[in-house]
Amino acid sequence: MNTTQTEPVKSNVEKVDVNLDEIFNGAPSGDDIISQDSDKPKNIFSGLNEKADMSFADPDKDDKDDLNAKLEEKEDAKNDEVVENADSILDALDGNDESEEEWEPKKGRKSIKDISDVFSKLINENKIVPFDDDKDLSEYSAKDWEELIQANLEEKANQVRRETPKQFFQSLPEELQIAAKYVADGGKDLKALFSTLSQVEESKSLDVKSSNDQEKIITQYLSATGYGTQEEIQEEIEIWKDLGKLEQQANKFKPKLDKMQEKVVAQKLQEQELKKKQQEQASKAYMKNVYDTLKDGTLGDLKVDRKTQAMLYNGLVQPNYPSVSGRNTNLLGHLLEKYQFIEPNYTLISEALWLLQDPVSYKAKIMDKGAQKSVEQTVRKLKTEQANTGGSSLGVSKAEEQNRSLKKKLSRPTNIFKRI
Repeated sequence: MNTTQTEPVKSNVEKVDVNLDEIFNGAPSGDDIISQDSDKPKNIFSGLNEKADMSFADPDKDDKDDLNAKLEEKEDAKNDEVVENADSILDALDGNDESEEEWEPKKGRKSIKDISDVFSKLINENKIVPFDDDKDLSEYSAKDWEELIQANLEEKANQVRRETPKQFFQSLPEELQIAAKYVADGGKDLKALFSTLSQVEESKSLDVKSSNDQEKIITQYLSATGYGTQEEIQEEIEIWKDLGKLEQQANKFKPKLDKMQEKVVAQKLQEQELKKKQQEQASKAYMKNVYDTLKDGTLGDLKVDRKTQAMLYNGLVQPNYPSVSGRNTNLLGHLLEKYQFIEPNYTLISEALWLLQDPVSYKAKIMDKGAQKSVEQTVRKLKTEQANTGGSSLGVSKAEEQNRSLKKKLSRPTNIFKRI
């Protein structure tokens, strides 16, 4: 290390007026952040992102420090290259050009290289699910990559939504799993279901070593199989008790009793599942019948335009409205509830009930009312025309008479020479 003699430095202290506003220039504004090429002088915050030069701290660096500095510069350059490549990919995926032309990199950025190889590797590792088309990855445009990534994100979200209820269901106790399936299939008699589950659990907990449980096992099994009355069953229990075979019979009946109880629960679930299938079939048949009714654009003798046709179909098959029952209902049910409870209009719902209960009578009454109105309008029109005709003819006659009476008449001149 070189050693040099330095002369003492003389320092002069001067009083200087400092304007803090000029130094700090207020808080950083949007111009300081957005406009990088602005001629506006930078404030003290404008250099926070720049790497500080700390070389003045140690003016005598050895070779080891120089080597570390070079390694750091090389690592920074490598990181900058990775960032530039990542930015290029993101810029390509954010492009709004929907054409299938090959993506052209922005000026000043490196082009996307070997992106198809990267995605091929991800697909082979089952991290990305490809499209089911035959298009080669090397031919993908930026729009294709964007759609592929978006589709994978949506599929991942859907998978989480599908798996979460399944995992939650599997974490439940067996009894709650049975109850959840029963409710999912549309079952409503939860009281009877839990009563049955309680009996099953009670039967499983019976101990064949206990004398009291032995009698319960035998009693329940013989009752379930229809052996006889309670007196007859009790007589058999007393006989086996005297013979010392009560535990033997309990051991014999216990597995059979457990299976019988399980069959009762399985039967309830099977019945509810069958009801669900029947409801699904009825729902499909209902939607088909509504479609067949409206597809020709006519309702009886009435022509229906497409807008009304769509309104009627959706209003009958789509349960888009909340119901007082807690479940959604269609537009028909929604309107019936609305005019019964929310905005009562008993005249309207009475007419709707009349139409639904006796459509022939209701339509006949409407037609009679329409015909009656038509007759009334015709009579009124005829009377009006008659009055106009009579009034106009009478008016002309009076006018003529008035004209005659008011017409000036000249007396015939008298000839004074006429013989008398």
